[in-house]
Amino acid sequence: MMFPQSRHSASSQQLKFTTSDSCDRIKDEFQFLQAQYHSLKLECDKLASEKSEMQRHYIMAEIVKRLNGICAQVLPYLSQEHQQQVLAAIERAKQVTPPEMNSIIRQQLQAHQLSQLQGLALPMTPLPLSLSQPTLPAVTTSSGLFSLSSLLASQAQLAKEEKASRDGVDSHREEDGDKSD
Repeated sequence: MMFPQSRHSASSQQLKFTTSDSCDRIKDEFQFLQAQYHSLKLECDKLASEKSEMQRHYIMAEIVKRLNGICAQVLPYLSQEHQQQVLAAIERAKQVTPPEMNSIIRQQLQAHQLSQLQGLALPMTPLPLSLSQPTLPAVTTSSGLFSLSSLLASQAQLAKEEKASRDGVDSHREEDGDKSD
């Protein structure tokens, strides 16, 4: 043996201490990188939600602009009385607050659900005490406008369908009337 036993034992301990130290440093660096990753991920999620919100605002602004253009085009064809009513309604719409928007949407949804139930001719029974009416989430200006525009679009579609079904019923009545004469 060239090296005494005591020296080999000392170098082995020094190596273990260095390896342990290195592992601790790696562990600390890993935890630091993990924390940094977590904060960057949170920031990225926040930016993604802000981007989504900005896109919604842009879409709502575009919808408002187009609806305003449609109103401006249709307005001259209305009678003077109806023009005043529409202008007043437009002014009121410009001043709607989010809580008012929530209330309007809730009323429209309830009316829509009621008309669907009446159309199906189902008996309406009250909810058991353990159940309550579903509540709507809080509405921001952009999501409220989007919900309102969606609601208006669905109502317009429903009105078209009802008109088409009435026209179909009227044409059948006329045909039946011709047969009875």
